[in-house]
Amino acid sequence: MSDKQKTLKQDISISGIGLHTGCKVNMTIKPAQINHWFVFKRVDLPEQPTIDANVDYVTTTQRGTTLVQNGGEINTTEHVLAALVGMGIDNALIEIDGPEIPILDGSSKQYVNAIEAVGIEEQEADKNYLIIKENLTFEDTDNHVEMLIVPQDEFRLTVMVDYKSPLLGTQHASMYHMGEFKDEIASCRTFVFLREVEALFKAGLIKGGDVDNAIVMVDEEVSPGRLQELQTLFNKPEIKVEGLGYLNNLELRFRNEPARHKLLDIIGDLALVGQPIKGHVLAGRPGHAANVAFAKVIKNYFKKDKRAVPIFDLDVESIYNINEITKLLPHRPPFLLVDKIIELGKEHIVGVKNVTMNEDFFRGHFPGNPVMPGVLIVEAMAQTGGILTLSTVENPELYSTYFLKIDNVKFKKMVLPGDTLIFKLEMMAPVRRGICQMKGSAYVRNKLVAEGELMAQIVKEEKKNEPAATIHTS
Repeated sequence: MSDKQKTLKQDISISGIGLHTGCKVNMTIKPAQINHWFVFKRVDLPEQPTIDANVDYVTTTQRGTTLVQNGGEINTTEHVLAALVGMGIDNALIEIDGPEIPILDGSSKQYVNAIEAVGIEEQEADKNYLIIKENLTFEDTDNHVEMLIVPQDEFRLTVMVDYKSPLLGTQHASMYHMGEFKDEIASCRTFVFLREVEALFKAGLIKGGDVDNAIVMVDEEVSPGRLQELQTLFNKPEIKVEGLGYLNNLELRFRNEPARHKLLDIIGDLALVGQPIKGHVLAGRPGHAANVAFAKVIKNYFKKDKRAVPIFDLDVESIYNINEITKLLPHRPPFLLVDKIIELGKEHIVGVKNVTMNEDFFRGHFPGNPVMPGVLIVEAMAQTGGILTLSTVENPELYSTYFLKIDNVKFKKMVLPGDTLIFKLEMMAPVRRGICQMKGSAYVRNKLVAEGELMAQIVKEEKKNEPAATIHTS
């Protein structure tokens, strides 16, 4: 399987009812540029606010996951996000004219079918994996929930559910790799116990609930009078069940379909970390609240990890080598001051410069005491940051990056021949109107040698014959 980022080849249009709001909505899933990830857009609201698929914007997990940002709200996000992640999609814009994602049949299968129908397009950028390097855990002792993620070279899941029900019992489900999602997980439907249904209706939830979009589990005897009440509740001419089983004698798609659906929910909720993951998740008795809490554990770990000194591993292949860098930057020796890119994420980049005595500037700075000029360290950070800013747009060869301002520059230690400089640039704020603000740090042997704040603007050029994007620094 390719490790390039992917998006849809064409728009997908889907209509349906929201499970909890009961609102009919129309939704269009559109292709998006590299490093975009998943963003919802409420086209029915005056300002058409966008809502990032980001765990920081979760406001409630009551029977589903709800996001609120920029004055917009979107409910029950997990099934469509699971479908996108499960099909290897990295970038999509999800436009919707209502407050809740359509429940459809209660699974991700119809979303998967729609993705297959339009096709998947590979993009010119590598996937931005969050690679789990050590065990991370979450525990909710009140609800007996345990979640763990351990290092693994792909995304893998193992789930156990136990609701102390004579019907459900203890169930397990596993997904060894994402290639199993389409056939083994996507069609597994959401479920609810019959004893919970009335309470959910009274709480203002499942207004769009139906025996056609959820598995209703019956783990206690139901009287004829109770069946009559359920007919009224679900607005159905007939509701039936034979002993312990499933309302309307529904047949499960898999013997352990409930456990598989919990696995599906984890995939959708962990999409809120904001990047694909390489690691093995083991979950006992998970739910949306625990999934979201665990997503925050993972995201916070990587926030701290990003603040750490970047690791320069000689055995790891570069993201961009020197030849690929020259296709992006117009600089040439002796003024090309970044040798390779070893990390490139949505909001950060890590570059490397090997400093040798062959550098032309050492002849005059200073004879007998060679020291790399601080201004060139800043220039090298700027060139590395230029590659980060260009990674935020499609067709970067059509754009130029102009650095507008450099602030708060500090030099901590001298850089000498034989040193390896590691540059780390991080976005300080989202790109707005083409303006990028970055925090730059330079390290030698795990020690900070320089830092500063850089501001740049991305400008689309009218010139048609330039072979590559242009980076200007000042």
